[in-house]
Amino acid sequence: MKESVLKQAFSGKLVIASRESRLAMWQAEHVRSRLQELYPQASVDILGMTTRGDQILDRTLSKVGGKGLFVKELEVAMSDGHADLAVHSLKDVPMELPDGFCLAAVLEREDPRDAFVSSGFASLAELPPGAVVGTSSLRRQALIASHFPHLVVRPLRGNLDTRLGKLDRGEYAAIILAAAGLKRLGLPERIRSLLDPDDSLPAPGQGAMAIEILSGRPELLALLAPLDHAPTSAAVTAERTLSRAFGGSCQIPLAAYAVAAGDAGLRLRGMVAMPDGSRMASAEVTGPAADPEALGLRLADALRAQDAEQILAACRSDA
Repeated sequence: MKESVLKQAFSGKLVIASRESRLAMWQAEHVRSRLQELYPQASVDILGMTTRGDQILDRTLSKVGGKGLFVKELEVAMSDGHADLAVHSLKDVPMELPDGFCLAAVLEREDPRDAFVSSGFASLAELPPGAVVGTSSLRRQALIASHFPHLVVRPLRGNLDTRLGKLDRGEYAAIILAAAGLKRLGLPERIRSLLDPDDSLPAPGQGAMAIEILSGRPELLALLAPLDHAPTSAAVTAERTLSRAFGGSCQIPLAAYAVAAGDAGLRLRGMVAMPDGSRMASAEVTGPAADPEALGLRLADALRAQDAEQILAACRSDA
């Protein structure tokens, strides 16, 4: 029997581990729907969980342990046999996975841009001096500080609904969020404007969803393979390779964004900066999409030529 027929005949049970935020559950439901279309005889359940990252809301991620706080409990559920796979926003996944885990699929990317959200203003350029802008990202903080030094940037934590609630209560004049989350939850009307990547280069993997599994499960890897979107996978691999080259974490302001270039190429742009925007290095490279890791490493070298290592060392010393 051909592999495709075997896959269609799969009738076992799969359990998806997910954070319990509304956006995370939307993503898990989306993957469940895709799996049920592929394997109509299968049973696919969702195990909702609260992670440490969801519980700590009074400090920035860079102060309490980074992106891994959003995935650790889901990985434990897989290790203990309570779940088969976990669905993540890829920008929340650490650049180095723990031993025994791998990314099985990267789904087609949504809009990777940053979104400007405000009740009273249409763009960052309209905000008056001293206006408070909320963001959870050191990358966004650095870019805002560089382009709009007259604005005040303050940390913004919590899930998407919590952040919107803080804006609506007047705690911020505006907030910056990932456009993908707002669109996935049917909230595009909250977006007053989209930030051009030339002005606000996205985070590595922004807008993409990834599926994580135990690396010792080749049969599960085969079942999930049809969900992998090759162009997105190549782009985010290049982006994450760049981030990994600099020990990428939420403790450093780093951006990376790859787009198709020609028939079989990728254009990769990257940036590292001080959180206050006072020092910044940026560069871009183009190369074959078939070797995204090499592209990411080339861009890392280009940024090192602009003193990126010194910039990041200064960031770490200030953390």
